[in-house]
Formats: sequence, structure tokens, C-alpha cells
Amino acid sequence: MGRLIYISIAITLALLSMRGHADEQDNALKLREAGKILPLEKILEISRKQTPGRILEVELEREDGRLIYELEILDDKGRVWELEIDAENGKIIKREQD
Repeated sequence: MGRLIYISIAITLALLSMRGHADEQDNALKLREAGKILPLEKILEISRKQTPGRILEVELEREDGRLIYELEILDDKGRVWELEIDAENGKIIKREQD
């Protein structure tokens, strides 16, 4: 549970540090609170089932008009994977070795 808190804080700080995207950040927060995009905890659950390992980075981005969670994961063999997960429905859009 402590790791989830750390990751949530890191994401919050990363989002707050981004300049010029305040409107998108506010909109994403409103969408999450309204239940229109999935919370980070659910995204992490989905990612663990697809690619177990240590989460290195999580970003929430807008691509082609939709919000995407982008994760970098280090597996137990030392490989880094990139996952893109649709923030609205949790569908894995892309999974590739970095």
C-alpha cells in the first residue's frame, strides 16, 4: 500500500510541475471524480496482470483526443516494458519492450 501512495504522490507532483497543461489536469481530475476515467489504482491492477514488475514511471497523457496512462515497468529479467492503457476503459492500447 505504501508503494501506491508513493506512486500517487509522484504522479501528482509530475502533473503539478507541468506548465501549460493546467486546464487538461483540471479536466482529468474532474473526469476521474465523475467516474469517467479510471483511478490510478485500477490502472496499476490492470498493468500488473499484463506485465508484472516494478513500476518505474506513470504518466497521464492526452493522445488523439483521449486520455492515456503510460507506464514503464521493469520485469524480473531486467527488461523495461512500456504500456499504454486507455484511461476511460482500462483497455491496453500498446505493450512493447522499451
